[in-house]
Amino acid sequence: MNRLDLADAFITLFALLGPQKVLLSVARMARTREVRHVRLVMAYAALAAACVGVGCTLVGPWLASFFHITAASEEIAAGLVFFIYAVCLVFGIHLGDAASAEAGSADHREEERTVSDGQQAGHPPDRGRLGGDGFRMLLLPFIVSPLGVAAALEGSLTASDWSSRGIVAGAYAAVVAVDLLAAVLLAPLMRRIHVSSLEVLSRLLGILLSAVGVNLFLEGLAALGVHVAHG
Repeated sequence: MNRLDLADAFITLFALLGPQKVLLSVARMARTREVRHVRLVMAYAALAAACVGVGCTLVGPWLASFFHITAASEEIAAGLVFFIYAVCLVFGIHLGDAASAEAGSADHREEERTVSDGQQAGHPPDRGRLGGDGFRMLLLPFIVSPLGVAAALEGSLTASDWSSRGIVAGAYAAVVAVDLLAAVLLAPLMRRIHVSSLEVLSRLLGILLSAVGVNLFLEGLAALGVHVAHG
């Protein structure tokens, strides 16, 4: 990614981490929560996601040195992660979403009982506790996304200097800001839109994402010295 400028890095990361990746989880939250609450949870999640992505980008070389990871091996691993996730996305399988949603539903039912008991006793609801399950629903697809971490590390390890790593970090933060803006603006619509519409878009993007994974995998093999013919 050292050959990319800010616009190219932003487009690359947007294809991997853009609103199409987050709005499915936002739509699930919006069905059982107030719009204000959804926006608040999304703001906290965006801040955490930006810290994780920018941190991985800036300290990538030290992490690679500590775990003895080369740029080529990271490209191969990132390509595999991209490809596996994309294939699952094409077939409508959202890795990690089922467990998060199940845990979130159980916690939400418990929180509803707590809020109901508190209202009957004359106590106001605990809004801070209500954000826990929503935050967990965004944990894998957004905050510590395998795609995001792999892209940040890959960009950091292939960057030539601090300036290039700063470009990748800035692009990552900009994509997170766009995700937050999209969620804030579209939260009321997410309460009404059918999830099938977002699923169609996700499957189409999954096809493109699989090509990104294959390309990264081939670049990693080429960096290891394997001859890869370029058309």
